[in-house]
Amino acid sequence: MYSKWKDSWFFNIRKDVLSGITVALALIPEAIAFSILAGVDPMVGLYASFIIAIVISFTGGRMGMISAATGAMASLMGPLVAKYGIEYLFAASILTGVIQYVMGVLKFGKFITFIPNSVIVGFVNALAIIIFMAQLTNFNGASWQMYAMVAGTLAIIYLLPLITKAIPSALVAIIVMTILSMNLNLDLRTVGDMGEITQTLPFFHVPDLTLTLQAIGYILPISLALAVVGMTESLMTATIVDEMTESKSDKNKEVRGQGIANIVSGFFGGMAGCAMIGQTVINVKSGGRSRLSTFVSGVFLLFLIMVLGNVVKQIPMAALVGVMFMVSVGTFDWQSLRTLVKIPRSDALVMILTVAIVVATSNLAIGVLSGVTLSAVIFGWRSAKIKALISNDKNGSKIYRISGQLFFGTMAHFIDLFNYRNDPDTITIDFSSSHVWDHSAVTAITKTISKYEQLGKKVICIGLNEESKLMVEQGR
Repeated sequence: MYSKWKDSWFFNIRKDVLSGITVALALIPEAIAFSILAGVDPMVGLYASFIIAIVISFTGGRMGMISAATGAMASLMGPLVAKYGIEYLFAASILTGVIQYVMGVLKFGKFITFIPNSVIVGFVNALAIIIFMAQLTNFNGASWQMYAMVAGTLAIIYLLPLITKAIPSALVAIIVMTILSMNLNLDLRTVGDMGEITQTLPFFHVPDLTLTLQAIGYILPISLALAVVGMTESLMTATIVDEMTESKSDKNKEVRGQGIANIVSGFFGGMAGCAMIGQTVINVKSGGRSRLSTFVSGVFLLFLIMVLGNVVKQIPMAALVGVMFMVSVGTFDWQSLRTLVKIPRSDALVMILTVAIVVATSNLAIGVLSGVTLSAVIFGWRSAKIKALISNDKNGSKIYRISGQLFFGTMAHFIDLFNYRNDPDTITIDFSSSHVWDHSAVTAITKTISKYEQLGKKVICIGLNEESKLMVEQGR
C-alpha cells in the first residue's frame, strides 16, 4: 500500500508542491471570471475549483492533471441560473457528476480512441488561441505599466530557467511582480478588481428545490450537456498530458473521478467543472507530475482564500496575463504549422476546421464533434470503393473477385457490379480481398444471390472469413 501511494503521490515532492502553488495562483482569476460567466457569485467558482482539485487528486485517472471550474462548463450554466436560480445550478452539478460516473462505469473513456490525431492537434491549437485571446481584454484602457509588467513577467519566466530550475519561473514571476506592484503603488488592475473574495468556508448544502418531473426536465438537458462537454475536455486534456509526460492514464477512472468531484462540488456550493488544459500545462511545465501537485493546487487555493485573501487581492493581473501568455505559447503545437503542407489534405482540412469552429464558438465540444464527424465522413468516402476483377474458369463459370470493404456505403455499388442476365449459369463470388462489416452488406449479398436465383442461376460464395461468413449465414 505504501509503495502504491509513493508511486502516485510522493516521488516528486518538491516540484509537485511548488507547481501546485503556482497553479493555485493562476486558478483564482479564472475561477472568478468563470463564475461571472455563469452569472453566480465569484465564491461559487472558487469553491468548485479547490473542491474539484482536491477530490480529483484522489479519484482521477491522470496524475498531474488540474481540474476545476472551466469556461466551457460555465457558458452552459448561465441560462439555467438566469431562468431558475442558483439552486438549480447546484442540482445540475450533482446530476452532471452522477451521469459522468455512470459514463465511467460504462467505459465511455474509450471514446477518446475514436478522436483522430488531426482533431487533437486542432483542439490543442484552438485552445492556445483562445487562452491568448482571453488575455487581450485585460489591455483595454491599460497604462504603459501594464505592458511593462507583462514584459517583465515573461522575461522572468523565460530567463530564470537559464540560471536555475529549482523553483518554477512562473511562481517567481508572480511573486516578484506582486511585490513590485504593492511597493511602487502602480496603477494596475488586480485580482481584487475581478470580484469579491470572502474568507468563508463552504458548507454541506442540499439544493433547495422540489425534485419534481418538471424540475428534472429543466436540469437534465443541461446536466447531459455538461457531462459530455466535461468528459470530452477532460479526456482530451488527459491525452495531451500523456504525450507531454510520456506516461499513460486510466481514462475510464478519470471520467468516474470527474463525476465524483462534481457531485461533491454541487453539495458544497460549487459548480460543475472539468480538466483545465491551461492550468494543467502550467503544472506540467513547472514540474508537477504526481497526484500531490493536483492536491496542493486545491489546498493552497483554499489557503489563499482563507488566510491570504487580502494579499491575493493585490496580485496584479499583468503578472497572471504574462503567465497565461506563456501557457498559450507552450500549448500551441508549432510543429503542426511546419507539417501542415506535408500531411494529407483531408487531415489538414480537419485540423483547420476544428481550430476555426472552436475559436469561433468558444465551445470545445462542438469543435471536437465537428472534427470527428468530418474525419468519419472522409474515412467513409475513402472506404466506399469496391470493385470486381472478372474472369472465367475452364468450365465456363464466371468468377467475380471482389476487392474493397462491404458496408452500407458500398452496398449499392456492390449490387451494380454484376451482369445478371448475361452471366452463365454458375457464378462464383470470391470475397478473399473483402470484408463484410454490417447488415447492409449482408443484405447486398442476399439481394445479389436472389437476383441470380430468380434467373435460375447458381451462386457460389468463397473466400469469406469466419466473421463475414457468420454474418452472411445469420442474415440470410
